Amino acid sequence: MSRIDRYFLAQLLVAFGFFSLVLILVYWVNRAVILFDQLIGDGQSMATFLLFSALALPSLISIVLPIAAFAAGVYVANRMTSDSELIVLRATGTSSFRMARPVLVFGLIVGVLMSALVHVLVPAAATELDRQRAEIAQNATARLLQDGQFLSPTDGVTFYVREITDAGELRNIFLSDNRGSGGEQIFTASSAYLIRTDTGPQLVMIDGMIQSLNAETSRLSTTAFGELSYDIGTIMRLPDTTRRQSREVPTLELLRPTEALATETGRSAERLFAEAHERVAQSLLPVIGALIGFAALLVGQFSRFGVWRQIIGAILLVIIVKGMESAAAAQLATQPGLWPLAYVPSLTGAVFVTGLVVWSMRPRFLRRALRRATA
Repeated sequence: MSRIDRYFLAQLLVAFGFFSLVLILVYWVNRAVILFDQLIGDGQSMATFLLFSALALPSLISIVLPIAAFAAGVYVANRMTSDSELIVLRATGTSSFRMARPVLVFGLIVGVLMSALVHVLVPAAATELDRQRAEIAQNATARLLQDGQFLSPTDGVTFYVREITDAGELRNIFLSDNRGSGGEQIFTASSAYLIRTDTGPQLVMIDGMIQSLNAETSRLSTTAFGELSYDIGTIMRLPDTTRRQSREVPTLELLRPTEALATETGRSAERLFAEAHERVAQSLLPVIGALIGFAALLVGQFSRFGVWRQIIGAILLVIIVKGMESAAAAQLATQPGLWPLAYVPSLTGAVFVTGLVVWSMRPRFLRRALRRATA
């Protein structure tokens, strides 16, 4: 790279770092307030809050990076215009395409960072975040088992345990469940244990009885048991950790969806394939954002009143690209077979950039045309 390219790139990276830091802090504070209320209010420690905040950062940063790249392109172009640096470059014969080259390199660098986030870090963080939520939910289930108190963890369920020993044994259990339309069931047991399994916490009751009341016939039936396992996760609405969501699956796996993966995520193979292309297209947005922010300010001549019109134009163009991205995502949600639509916003942005750069060179084109006409 030439010295001018390195100078451009250094200015862009410094501005990008500043805007990224500011935007991340703003987004993080807004989310941290809600997260703090949920976790600390639920009795979790500060370490848990910091862990959840760290796991939420990859997703948050992936939202911020395209905005920060656009802001860096606008800021650097505006500063260099105000300092007449771009005017000097044009006077030396440097074309707009040549000046946009370091901006393209800068956009590609940010695009690589974006790719690492959306393809690897965000799915990994989402997986760990769901695992931590399930862990907290299971701990919350254990905390609900308080001896000597009638507890109602959800509507239609009442639970009572007379004593909890130091060894974790629950003595004299009473559990009433009337959520079913068929009637009410009452479980009683002399003792029980709360154990964890791959499918969630289970309450294993020993030496007890089930009393079932039929709501239609008002008939009571009883069943004695020596040992009975009750899925306590059904009354706590615990998250299912045995199945991954599509946001937790790496992109390479989404590009080769199998029937097992479709069953696990609950989405069709076609929808998973379209989601992979949405991630790839998302990695291109920082490149387009940086180029639009810079190229829009190349249009027009130097003015003592600044380049506020060009800045507004750049913002409008970015809004158009983001609007197209949202429209494409909504369309792919219902028609995943149209996955090439995911790249339409980036291609439209590339057309905008090319048009702006060509437009910024129009005086030179006009002078050449005038010379040819008079020759």
